[in-house]
Amino acid sequence: MNHSARAFWLRSPGYGEIRDVTLAEPSEGEVLVRALYSAVSRGTETLVFRGGVPESQYGAMRAPFQEGDFPGPVKYGYLSVGVVEEGPRALVGRTVFCLYPHQTRYVVPASAVTVVPEHVPAERAVLAGTVETAVNALWDAAPLVGDRIAVVGGGMVGCSVAALLARFPGVRLQLVDADPTRAKTAEALGVGFASPEDAHGDCDLVVHASATEAGLTRSLELLAAEGTVVELSWYGDRRIALPLGEAFHSRRLTVRSSQVGTVSPARPGRTYADRLALALDLLADPALDALITGESAFDELPDVLPELASGRIPALCHRVRYAGNA
Repeated sequence: MNHSARAFWLRSPGYGEIRDVTLAEPSEGEVLVRALYSAVSRGTETLVFRGGVPESQYGAMRAPFQEGDFPGPVKYGYLSVGVVEEGPRALVGRTVFCLYPHQTRYVVPASAVTVVPEHVPAERAVLAGTVETAVNALWDAAPLVGDRIAVVGGGMVGCSVAALLARFPGVRLQLVDADPTRAKTAEALGVGFASPEDAHGDCDLVVHASATEAGLTRSLELLAAEGTVVELSWYGDRRIALPLGEAFHSRRLTVRSSQVGTVSPARPGRTYADRLALALDLLADPALDALITGESAFDELPDVLPELASGRIPALCHRVRYAGNA
């Protein structure tokens, strides 16, 4: 079998390159995966590309199979779908998801891959990591039937949360974003849309994912008394002011964080594997294809990442296609 590979590396903030890799022979309990697709998480991954990870968070921000260190050179990424070419008989030939960077082939422990259900296409399975984040957020948020809910921030994570909330019975749900083009995405997901100034208030729950100070402020304004903002944004090295004056205390509002690095304590007994398997199963819904807004070939990544990081290529999830999947 072919044990050569090519990988995308961030050479230094703002500059990427493709490097040749020689893979070790898979040992017992390992698999050799040939990548079919990967995806760029426009929030976290472009933050890494710009060199915006605070030094205090270097450890917390490490990806499972990261090589190198922030701010660079570093091989970073965590949304890969491929087919197992070598390994345990039960896995050979299966399509799998792995939290691996952008690389044409790679060797990992068999325990690091999750089989993609047959009813989920490989090209949609790259969303598994983001939908897993949404699952964890909703475990933390614990929405109830009939809740009045807003999701502020129509990026990849916010749209994933909204897509799952759309399945809850009886909820009043809006996706709130300053970009009017997000209305089309909301419609594809079966979710109402509003600009920040037109959003419905008196919310029991607001999930904030805009990564902006204005978005967090508006999230608090949209709450009913005793309401909760679940904060999903990652701000990197930016300082954000939180408006805790005026009616924050008298209305007894709550702001709580949610982060995918830990399985929600609201679901004791659930494992990382359980959460990821659930996310993959939820990807049977074709409506989630609306989150994939662009695609390019692997060899184009050194030119595409700067465009994504700057916003010149607008994207929710940008999919990367590997040779043989043209």
